[in-house]
Amino acid sequence: MTEVSLQYISQGNSPQEHIQHIGEVCEAGVRWVQLRLKNEDPATILKTALKCREICDQYGAIMIVNDSVSIAQASQADGVHLGLNDMNPKEARNILGPNFIIGGTANTLQDCIQHKNDGVDYIGLGPFRYTTTKEKLSPILGIEGYRSITSELRVQQIEMPIVAIGGIVEEDIAGIMETGVSGIAVSGMLTNQVQLEERIQNLKDLIMVKS
Repeated sequence: MTEVSLQYISQGNSPQEHIQHIGEVCEAGVRWVQLRLKNEDPATILKTALKCREICDQYGAIMIVNDSVSIAQASQADGVHLGLNDMNPKEARNILGPNFIIGGTANTLQDCIQHKNDGVDYIGLGPFRYTTTKEKLSPILGIEGYRSITSELRVQQIEMPIVAIGGIVEEDIAGIMETGVSGIAVSGMLTNQVQLEERIQNLKDLIMVKS
């Protein structure tokens, strides 16, 4: 699987804004995008996903669709990211085949172990802190939560790329990377921001120093 050190989770007040922001972050250097479009009808999400696919192809970026296996398949995405209440990853694998990237949301050690058993390719572990981008937020993990979970996974000899997510700001990254995660997923930090190229390069540098 392609290296997952910096992911952008799309954000916007409309499908058009999601596409605009995806284009901006890809142009500025992000190479892993998750289309996370909530509260829209399937036809709108698919139309948006097809536009996202065009942008990601233009910049050689990995494209992941949040929640929907059918939209991921129909838009020829590279993968799907499944929440704890979405389709089981094993079922998704049967539908999508061996070459699709399947990610899973986790909040606890048990979630991580279950995802490993279900064959996901990476885990989105969070939230790091309170974030307004997600409804029904799971318990906050913080640095200690990441450290506890990653150390226990090492004890159990479970290897899996883990991406930290949830309200992360630039000042958090060095400390989070020291816990043993593989990368960072961000949304607001890169949405509608100035000097995007410089900001993205800074993030990549912070991540690479610790990884």
